[in-house]
Amino acid sequence: MTREIAAEAAVWIARLHGPDRSNHMERECRAWQAKSAAHRLAFERGTDLWMEAAGVDRAAVARAAAASRPEGQGGQGQGAGPANAGTRGWGWPRPWALALSLTATVLVVAVLVGQPWRDIDSYDTGIGEQRLVILKDGTRMSLNTSTRVQVELSQTQRRVRVEGGEAFFEVAKDASRPFVVQAAGTEVTATGTAFVVRLTPPGAGASQSLDVTLVEGQVVVREAERRADTPKIVPPIVMAAGERLRVRGDQGPGGNASKATPTQPQRDRPRMDQVLAWKRGEAVFDNASLPQALAEMNRYSTTPIMADPSLAALRISGLFKTGDSAGFAQAVATLHDLRVRELPDRLELLPR
Repeated sequence: MTREIAAEAAVWIARLHGPDRSNHMERECRAWQAKSAAHRLAFERGTDLWMEAAGVDRAAVARAAAASRPEGQGGQGQGAGPANAGTRGWGWPRPWALALSLTATVLVVAVLVGQPWRDIDSYDTGIGEQRLVILKDGTRMSLNTSTRVQVELSQTQRRVRVEGGEAFFEVAKDASRPFVVQAAGTEVTATGTAFVVRLTPPGAGASQSLDVTLVEGQVVVREAERRADTPKIVPPIVMAAGERLRVRGDQGPGGNASKATPTQPQRDRPRMDQVLAWKRGEAVFDNASLPQALAEMNRYSTTPIMADPSLAALRISGLFKTGDSAGFAQAVATLHDLRVRELPDRLELLPR
């Protein structure tokens, strides 16, 4: 929300609470709010401030309005005038309405324009859960399984920190406030575009990794903070639609995380239907290793699938329903002539 939008919102609110309100004015105000999410947010914030500011003087203004009303005006018997005068201020005599309008307008403008504001919200999903969040700037944020993000919106910036999991951002255009996503010491900056950020925790002999996949538009990826286990991105990388940037560090000898050796970010062009398959409740594999396929399927279920180490070389291709561990295990067993052992806390794939 810019200072100009905040000031315009304050003027609209004052006009709507003044003596000249009309249907035409209301239609114009709705059209103004429809220009962007920032316009709507400014109007909502300004309305809240108006109610707080005007509420203090409303009773006094109503009494003064009743006292100044010519005798016989107000219609329906004694007491009708004051009651009408106090109803949201529409019946106030012009001088009193104008005075309150000017006073409250000054206050609303001062607070909206002069006082920086920011909203900080946290969102998360459980195992197998997905969630769509519409941010106050109009950005659509789709969260995949086991995802944690923190969102901060202010007058000058839009910032999201991905603490784990995977999120698809469809960014609302706002050239004055770039949209910045931080994860694993890396920043992804956009103004209006669509991209996926996936943060994978360390495990299975590999350190924490980050994938940024650009669906449309353009983003710039740069280093946000220097960490021993993340590569140095210098200079910043400008991504094109369809590209994926993989930022990760490979474990050093002995698998000791403290000896992680950062590798340079790598670019490729994945199948977009495969990257976004989770939004359809699916997982798509194209000649993936069995450990890779199991790691992906296990993200969506509290009943993990384990495999005998001797099966690590098996390859998996196909489309599977996320969260259906039993169905996936049976399909793999049929494909590679394996057997499935069901235990209370897990499923195991074993050679026959």
